[in-house]
Amino acid sequence: MSTVTIAVPDIGDFDAVEIIDVLVAIGDTVTVNQDILTLESDKAAMEIPSTHAGTVTSMAVAVGDKVKQGDVILTLSLTEENTEQVAATEKNTAVDLADDKIIQTQTLVLGSGPGGYTAAFRAADLGQKVTMIERHANIGGVCLNVGCIPSKALLHTAQILNETKEMADHGVSFGQPKIDIKQLATWKEGVIRQLTGGLSALAKKRQVDIVQGEAQFVDDKTMQVETTAGRVIIHFEQCIIAAGSRVTEIPVFPHD
Repeated sequence: MSTVTIAVPDIGDFDAVEIIDVLVAIGDTVTVNQDILTLESDKAAMEIPSTHAGTVTSMAVAVGDKVKQGDVILTLSLTEENTEQVAATEKNTAVDLADDKIIQTQTLVLGSGPGGYTAAFRAADLGQKVTMIERHANIGGVCLNVGCIPSKALLHTAQILNETKEMADHGVSFGQPKIDIKQLATWKEGVIRQLTGGLSALAKKRQVDIVQGEAQFVDDKTMQVETTAGRVIIHFEQCIIAAGSRVTEIPVFPHD
């Protein structure tokens, strides 16, 4: 009988997050994606799921401990049946599409940008079973992934550069800054991961299912989604369209 250690996954740009609840104990049997810990950052509380199924043989953490990515949480003893089973933690709380080709939901939200995730979370808070569709790899839409947030992160850096130059008027001078474009891009991506990771945690907490793929309506109560795992049919009672917009080029007008 083999064992496996469960560690803290990528939780964004956090060095020390406090454990506010331990949801399992030694001797408990856990399943894949069962929550085992609750962490609380300054942004939100988030549950950490198990990536394997088995029996807890030892615990490495307790309530009040502060942990970071990679810290060991517990050790599981794997049964013969699930020794070979390895399930990666679902970053976006995505539905297992390989086994579930038909999904029934109450409220379907098309798009996971600021309009989409806000509507999805509100519907879930009101007791609805909610499914959200996003065609890109990460939720958050243009704003969080390529628009407002990364732009503001870079603008913040530019503002600091300008402020250091202006300090010369106060008698404080700095040398010529050295800009490492690669490191700057890495920092910007970290800002994005922190926010999209927080959204994923909020979606999981509210039990909002996320399906990644290209969607189109079949009729007024059915959506068809083309995913990497195949075609998924979603039957819904209500649908909120929050897919955003694209710039349209009009031939008779200048386009830039």
